[in-house]
Amino acid sequence: MAKDKPHMNLVFIGHVDHGKSTTVGRLLFDSGTIDEAAMRKLKEKAAELGKSGFEFAYVMDNLKEERERGVTIDLAHKRFETPKYDFTIIDAPGHRDFIKNMITGASQADAAVLVVSGNASDGVQAQTKEHIYLAKTLGVNQLIIAVNKLDLVKYDKARFEAVVAEVTALIQSVGYKADAVQFIPVASLPGDNVAKKSANMGWYSGKTLLEALDELSVPEKPTQLPLRLPLQDVYNITGIGAVPVGKVETGVMKVGDKVIIVPGRDGKGVLGEVKTIEMHHEQLQKAEPGDNVGFNLRGLDKKSIARGDVLGHPDNPPTVATEFTAQIVVLNHPSVITVGYTPVFHIHTAQVACQVVAIEKKLNPATGEVLEENPDFIKNGDAAIIKVKPCVPVCIEKQKEIPHMSRFAIRDSGSTVAAGMCIDVVKKS
Repeated sequence: MAKDKPHMNLVFIGHVDHGKSTTVGRLLFDSGTIDEAAMRKLKEKAAELGKSGFEFAYVMDNLKEERERGVTIDLAHKRFETPKYDFTIIDAPGHRDFIKNMITGASQADAAVLVVSGNASDGVQAQTKEHIYLAKTLGVNQLIIAVNKLDLVKYDKARFEAVVAEVTALIQSVGYKADAVQFIPVASLPGDNVAKKSANMGWYSGKTLLEALDELSVPEKPTQLPLRLPLQDVYNITGIGAVPVGKVETGVMKVGDKVIIVPGRDGKGVLGEVKTIEMHHEQLQKAEPGDNVGFNLRGLDKKSIARGDVLGHPDNPPTVATEFTAQIVVLNHPSVITVGYTPVFHIHTAQVACQVVAIEKKLNPATGEVLEENPDFIKNGDAAIIKVKPCVPVCIEKQKEIPHMSRFAIRDSGSTVAAGMCIDVVKKS
């Protein structure tokens, strides 16, 4: 039974066209999660659309538009089991304009597989860097690197080692420990080293990607922290009523619990009682961190809550901030960030416009030491402590208290400008 295995959320990240979806499809097919018949259908579909070679990608890219464009747009979730774990795979889009979904994906993940093309002209790209930065800032602490497309360089060991060296420098600069990261040479389309040992790389004696997944360790569940469950959506189901869905970040929610959802439509919060909890169409008595659940509350009106609201227990409700202090890293801003700048902050599932009301300190991003007090502006590569005022109150927690609820990304006109975490909060009275 899947229930008996520990559950992990795994996100696949990396630059567009480096083979993320194909790697996931190959993994699911070779491990028997998808059968021959379904695969044959996808192969025919791919050929019909003039996209031969995309059949594995189609396993995840199930939207019509994605099949025609050959690009991953939305986050796709797939269940999949290894001997040790029960995984939910999140296939994160690599395209620039889809990085918003990638942020939502990475912030839910326990581990990431970064797919980097080993083809001669590829290697580390701008987006490879951005995804690694984001994965780290969003708290994904375990990383596996799949160096893909080695069939295109005749399985050349030197090319693999060159990419490993390049990626190692990058991940170390962000704070990953290189000796804790597994690098695996793969060719996903023909299937080398994904789930089956490759006969083409005699020089590699390490694990396949599938075996490497079982080397990951289950993150400790923060069950001892207060309950925090950000709402991803609220469905209206006939005969049941409002069914909010979301992932438990911290704490435990049990059937029968009195709960509060804040800020709620009116800003006062909405009280309810948990009637049922369901995950993957099975009824649960309780939900723990990492569980993606749907639940039904007694006395809940769908109109009173929305995506971005957070559920907790009334005796320790989620923190609603009217202002907060944050430490950020500027990743990709076209010019400079000054006081008054009002981009969109992506905080757990909330998306809120927030104004930078003060830039208190400029920091050395590698060491955290203060370089300048109250600078006039900050730019790419700078780390800083800033004060922020959300346009509407938003739920966010201090990094020291509930780190899982402290992280965010800052986006502006289609790209991720910065990422950071909350270090202090002015609570809504």
